Order: sequence, then structure tokens, then C-alpha cells
Amino acid sequence: MVAMDPTGPSESIYNLIPSDWKEPPQPPRYVSIFKATVKDDMQKFKTAMKTMGPAKLEVPSPKDFLKKHSKEKILPPKKKFEWNERRKPPVPLRTDHPVMGIQSEKNFINTNAADVIMGVAKKPKPIYVDKRTGDKHDLETSGLVPKYINKKDYGVTPEYICKRNEEVKKAQEEYDNYIQENLRKAAMKRLSDEEREAVLQDLEQLNLNSITSTSFVRSDAF
Repeated sequence: MVAMDPTGPSESIYNLIPSDWKEPPQPPRYVSIFKATVKDDMQKFKTAMKTMGPAKLEVPSPKDFLKKHSKEKILPPKKKFEWNERRKPPVPLRTDHPVMGIQSEKNFINTNAADVIMGVAKKPKPIYVDKRTGDKHDLETSGLVPKYINKKDYGVTPEYICKRNEEVKKAQEEYDNYIQENLRKAAMKRLSDEEREAVLQDLEQLNLNSITSTSFVRSDAF
């Protein structure tokens, strides 16, 4: 029996020639380029009890077993308590009796009446209400009383504003002086009569030379 090449076309004259079919080789296995990096990271960051098998830890000795009261906290040594603050007076005894029989000759009625008569009358606290049956509010802190205009420094420019205005004025003067200096340096210089005559003579000589050279060029052209 003739084996047909499955990879070739179904209708071909070459398929009539007997040939041995060979199995094509398998493609190379895919290997990630990060395999080594991942393996190193796993070996570096893995800890005990996260892998298969027994933990690679030092086994404790059977003699170091947990003993009674070994986990309790050690308290500091005891100190004698001393009270350094001032103590209150002691409670009177049951047999102690208060001093009795003391009478005052002061007439409290007349004294109170004299204090009221000679005292200064108390001024009522200023209040305001929203309406006839409204709630009462303090008038002093309501902002309705013009008490700020009675201050000594009312209408006076604060010190920090005066200082700021002086700084602005000084900066403006410095800037104006800088501009005037630059304009003075860039301004045209006024020539004296001798310098003016010398410049005119140089210009006349230059003009004369240009006219002479032009006439020579024209004569050579003809």
C-alpha cells in the first residue's frame, strides 16, 4: 500500500509514486525568558511552611519545653508608699462641741438698707428684639451699635499699609531713575561745531570719490 503525503495537495501526479511518509518534527518547546528570574525570586522570598515537605527549621530540644509561669511578666520590686501632699484636717471627734452663745450686735437690716441707698444703681443691660414678641439678644455684640467709630485709631491708616506704600513709592522711584538712565545712555549725542564740520567734509569727500569711480566705470564700458 502506498502512503500518501497528507501535507501535499490531494490531487497530484506525484502522489502516485510510492514513498515512505515521515512524521514531521515537533516544534521546539516554548521556554519563557523570565523563567530564571522567577525561579530566583521564588528561592529568595519563599519562607518555611510554604513549600512541600518538612520545614527547614531548627528543631527545638526536648529539654527546652514550656514551663509553668515562664511567660509571665516580671514586676518591678515593691516600694514603700509615701504621701508627700498636704493632708486635710482631721474629722472632729464625737465629744467635740461647737462654740455656742456668740451673738453679734450688727443690725443687718439697717446695714443692707444703707448699702442699697448709698450704692450705685445698676444699669440695665442693653438688648434688642426682632419683633414685639421676639427673643431678646445682646445689643453690644450685635453690630448695631457704632462703637468702632469711637476708637482712637478710627480712620487712621494702619502702620503696615503706610510701610507698604513707602516701599512701593521707593521701588517706583528706582525704576524711573533706571529708565531715565537708559534713555540718557541711548540718546543721540549733540555734536560741536568742529565735529560737525569734520563730518561734513568726510561726507563730501566720500561723495566725490563715489562720483569719480562711477564716471571711470562708465568710460570703460564705452
